[in-house]
Amino acid sequence: MAHSAQQINPWFGVGAATLVAALILGTLGVVGWAAPDAGRLSPSDWAAVRFTVSQAILSALLSVALAIPVARALSRRHFLGRGLLVTLLGAPFLLPVIVAVMGLLAVFGRSGWVNQGLELVGLPAIPIYGFHGVVIAHVFFNLPLATRIILQGWSGIPAERFRLAAQLGFSPIDIWRHLERPMLKRIAPGAFAIIFAICLSSFAVALTLGGGPRATTVELAIYQAFRFDFDLGKAALLGTLQLGLAGSAALLALWLSAGQGGFGKGLDRVPKRWDSVSTSSKFIDALVIGGAALFLLVPLVAVTVRGISALPELPLSVWLAALLSLKVAFISTCVALALSLSIALAAVRFAWIEGVGLLAIAASPLVIGTGLFILIFPFAAPQDWAMLVTACVNAVMALPFALRVLIPAVQDTCDGYGRLSLSLGMSRWAMVRMVILPRVRAPLGFAIGLSAALSMGDLGVVALFAGTQEATLPLQIFRLMGAYKMDVAAGAALLLALLSFGVFWMCDAWGRRNA
Repeated sequence: MAHSAQQINPWFGVGAATLVAALILGTLGVVGWAAPDAGRLSPSDWAAVRFTVSQAILSALLSVALAIPVARALSRRHFLGRGLLVTLLGAPFLLPVIVAVMGLLAVFGRSGWVNQGLELVGLPAIPIYGFHGVVIAHVFFNLPLATRIILQGWSGIPAERFRLAAQLGFSPIDIWRHLERPMLKRIAPGAFAIIFAICLSSFAVALTLGGGPRATTVELAIYQAFRFDFDLGKAALLGTLQLGLAGSAALLALWLSAGQGGFGKGLDRVPKRWDSVSTSSKFIDALVIGGAALFLLVPLVAVTVRGISALPELPLSVWLAALLSLKVAFISTCVALALSLSIALAAVRFAWIEGVGLLAIAASPLVIGTGLFILIFPFAAPQDWAMLVTACVNAVMALPFALRVLIPAVQDTCDGYGRLSLSLGMSRWAMVRMVILPRVRAPLGFAIGLSAALSMGDLGVVALFAGTQEATLPLQIFRLMGAYKMDVAAGAALLLALLSFGVFWMCDAWGRRNA
């Protein structure tokens, strides 16, 4: 590791990480400095804090708790189409929030499929607005993420461990106690922390499903402080509080997972599970996988069914908004690529640098955007820079996910080829160009596609600063929903979903081709 670290110049990555940290903390300071007074939190603001923490805790707990049996079932079963199913189960994480909200309304809304079925059997309806709706939406988005994280943990248990357990006559309870539970103690706290931080900074879900002052998140309270009261002091306080809450969650997760070692290396064989051959275990695993697939895929089907008829008749304003979203996503992806690749290369030498990604998860994009506009205001009209600022903020928000994909791949490449490159006398740039980039092409394509898809579906800074004459596609859909043009909004939502999945697929396919 030391030899490969010497071969990599870390200072571009250190500079990129410093720039990101300065952007997050500096804009928070600018907003607080520009406030005419220190700001004060009202009882409604403290109610928003309590609501945010409670829904984030419950959303993270449900996401992780439901992901454990799903990941366990997927790790134990190998069937035709399993890879496709795992890919489809990850679709909600890429789905733009506004599109997912429309799908959830079609399924769980007052006149949705679920409530119609409950009405037929005389049961009370499930409320979709307020606390229940926010939690349902967050579980919908984060269950795939938790499943993929925990599934990787199960995949990290070598097949030889399961073979040895079978030779020793371990029962399913013994396997759980000696293999699966230690893995979950190491993996689950990190999954909980990242989902908790994501739910803390929730904006679009609370904006569309919050249902009033009693269901307001901190991020939505920041939006209201900017949009309606222009109370910069309050916004700075709320942004600092959100940063502290998410940081505390991360520290707690690190403390809980400290000292939990892995299982070592294996021979990369596919594990054969002797503890899951009974008919009852097969039935339970099939039930769990089927239930998760229904919960995650039915809203996607609902959006497709409702929007496909309106797709050919979309007005020109929707297509112009789609073009603007593609431009913003392109700029955002280029910025995210430069930052994440530089930081990933630097992480080979300085492991702590990945903490910048955690800082980006905890930060408020609205505070970052407002701080940038305050800095721009003396020199230019902020509205003229709205889309560029939106692209930069989207790049910072996508950074932690891109880093989580790239850093392990870069580290593995440096561990495997660093000594050889050093013995051949390769320069730093030659090693990056000829060794690292070809070896990490697949995760690089995935990270690029993920950044582009997340930027395509963002409804954050642009909702605060975009003018009436321009809008990205998510903002245009939100305006159509506000005008009760639900059929046109459904068609626009389907278009946004197709574009988001399309750019992700193209980038991911580029990465996997000749990787």
